[in-house]
Amino acid sequence: MLDLSNTQGLLMRIDFEKLDGLVPVIAQDYKTGKVLQLAFMNQEAWEKTLAEKKACYFSRSRNKLWTKGESSGHFQIVKEILVDCDNDSILLKVKQIGKAACHDGYASCFYKKIEKGKETIVEEKVFDPNKVYGEKK
Repeated sequence: MLDLSNTQGLLMRIDFEKLDGLVPVIAQDYKTGKVLQLAFMNQEAWEKTLAEKKACYFSRSRNKLWTKGESSGHFQIVKEILVDCDNDSILLKVKQIGKAACHDGYASCFYKKIEKGKETIVEEKVFDPNKVYGEKK
């Protein structure tokens, strides 16, 4: 069980200055070790993640916070947090609720393999994004 009862010092140690207030965050399945996605957090997303124990990220394209799963229902429950040696990258070990982390409908955002200059899809879709998010414009 994740114990976030004493997180005051953690807020001070994360270096949000190097990338204009953002840090990269890797979300990894806590049981299998499979990398699910790479996202970014600002300090507000970090604090919300610590408080709610659900992954919250900062969307660079929408310029706003988003709790993973708020649109799809595919939440990430934080089980463990690791911070790198420079305090500027975060690894979240999560329990993925729902079928997928990827908005394209795959379990992982890393579903494409590049080999010999060719891209191959190496996972099966687990949901139809048009049904979850609506038709793309």
